[in-house]
Amino acid sequence: MVKLNVIMVSFIVLVVACTCVPLLAVEENEPKKLWDQCVVKISPKCALGIISQVFGNGVVSIPCCHELVQEGKECHDTLIKYIADRPSLIGNELKYLKKRDELWAQCVSVSKAVSPA
Repeated sequence: MVKLNVIMVSFIVLVVACTCVPLLAVEENEPKKLWDQCVVKISPKCALGIISQVFGNGVVSIPCCHELVQEGKECHDTLIKYIADRPSLIGNELKYLKKRDELWAQCVSVSKAVSPA
């Protein structure tokens, strides 16, 4: 639980830093697209839910699944991979990437089930 809280706090700081100082938040080798296009596409509440499910034992709500699908798979994959590549998490990266893919499939399924045809 402590590790999950650290991840959530790190993500919040990351989002705030990206919003307030976008040029300083992007490392030289990172695609600027990550910050400009992906981070701002999802609400902080849903971002925390997604992080909680991928890196912990949380559950993403149906409305957040809709946000995730609207964000797009490329953004979802990129953001989770970026977080999973942190030195404190890299040892479990494959587990997190598997959970990322499972969450994506779950949210696509939920979105299709409740979307009007």
